[in-house]
Amino acid sequence: MFLSIFSFGALAGAVAMFFLRHPMRVALALIGTMLSLAAIYAQLGLHVIAVFQVLIYVGAVMVFMIYAIMLLDVRDRSFTERFSPLLVAGLAGLLLLVAVLVDGLLRGEPVVAPVVREDAFSVGAFATAFMDQFWVYFALAAVLLLVAEIAASAVIDIRRRSQGLPGASRENRDG
Repeated sequence: MFLSIFSFGALAGAVAMFFLRHPMRVALALIGTMLSLAAIYAQLGLHVIAVFQVLIYVGAVMVFMIYAIMLLDVRDRSFTERFSPLLVAGLAGLLLLVAVLVDGLLRGEPVVAPVVREDAFSVGAFATAFMDQFWVYFALAAVLLLVAEIAASAVIDIRRRSQGLPGASRENRDG
């Protein structure tokens, strides 16, 4: 029961991200999606992944995204519209997807869970796999996020300088 509720919550948040216009509302929909996914992982017994989902995605990445959203130009007129014009099409697609899922659940056979070792999802197993195979990719992703943030700040600073806004150049900030 709860798995279905959180699955629908994750799906609804994902659909909302496509059809909301304001970046802060999109970020909140993404937070809801990530929390729903963490709840799904926890219900499936993947507690380590659920904790990492909350700590890394909901915590760190969303703080980073909200910081980047604050740098956006709030005078952009496209943000004043509450919903995208494609909302009706998105809701129709969501209803179609829910109908297909419900039909599949009503007709389908029960899914048998695969047999998994007791310690397959432990912190030790995760740490060993992460440090053996994925640490370079993790470090590269961190550097990429840092470069993206610096580039976004530089672009915004250049735009503010070209418009003559205060606080754009170093002379204005230091003086």
